[in-house]
Amino acid sequence: MNAVGDRFLCICADDFGMSEGINAAVLDLVARAAICAASCMVLRGAWATGAADLREIDATAADIGLHLDLNRAPSDSPAEPALRGLIAASYLGLLRPDMIRAQIREQLARFEDAMGRSPAFVDGHRHVHQLPVVREALVEEMAARYGIAAPWIRSTAPAAVRSFPRTKADVVFALGGRRLRALAAERGITTSRALLGVYGFDGGAEAYRHRLQQWITACRSGDVLLCHPSLGDAAPVAHDAARRHEYAVLRTLAFPMKTDAGTVLLRPLSRQPSSDSEART
Repeated sequence: MNAVGDRFLCICADDFGMSEGINAAVLDLVARAAICAASCMVLRGAWATGAADLREIDATAADIGLHLDLNRAPSDSPAEPALRGLIAASYLGLLRPDMIRAQIREQLARFEDAMGRSPAFVDGHRHVHQLPVVREALVEEMAARYGIAAPWIRSTAPAAVRSFPRTKADVVFALGGRRLRALAAERGITTSRALLGVYGFDGGAEAYRHRLQQWITACRSGDVLLCHPSLGDAAPVAHDAARRHEYAVLRTLAFPMKTDAGTVLLRPLSRQPSSDSEART
C-alpha cells in the first residue's frame, strides 16, 4: 500500500539501439531499478543485438517503447544531422503524410518483429513525433493499428507551461506538444503528463546530479523524466561526455526516494494508476 502523498515517476532512457555503449548502460540501469523505461531506435546498428537482451526484461518492470527516428545520418554516422530542415519542412507542409505514415508503420513493425509485442509507448528522437504532419500520421496509425489498446504517447509538456518559451523545455513543447496532446485525446490515446530531464547537455556529473535531484523533487505522478546514459563507445556518439556523466549519476539512484516534497517511487507509466495523471485518458 502506498502512503498518501507518494508520487510515481517514470524515468526513461532514450536512444537504445544507437550504440553498444548506450545499450549496455540502459540494461544495467534497468537491472539496478534506477530507470523503468527505455525508448528504442529500431533503424540503428545496435538495435538487433540489443533487442535480444530487452526481451529478457520483465515487461512489468520496464516500459519498452519506440523512439521514432525520422532524421538519422546515413550509415550510422556518430554525427546527428541538424533538425532545422525537418522542422521547416513540417511547418511548410512539405512532408508527405503517406510517406511519414509509412515510416512510422515500418518502425512499429520492426519493433514488433524484434520484441514479439507492441511497444508500451511511442515518442520521437529529438521529439520529432510532435511536429506537424508527423503527429497526425502517428496518432492515426496508432489508433488504426492498436485501437483501444494503443500504447501511450510521451508528451513534451514542461512542468510549468508558459505563454512565452524561456527554457529549452519550453521551446521543445512549443514546436507541437500542445496539438499532439489534443490529437491523442481525440482518439482516446493515453499521454504522459510533464516531461522532465530536458537540458542542454552542459556541465559535468555534479551539475547533472543537481538537476536530477531538482527534477525528482518537483515531479508529479504521471511525469516522465528522460535521460541519455551511456558507458561510452570507441566511436563516440553525439553528447558522449554528457551521456557518460548521466550514467555515472543515474546508477547511484535508489527508490523509494525521500525528497523535501515527499516520497517518490519508480514505476513504469503503464503500471501507474490512471487517475494520477491529468494528461492520461
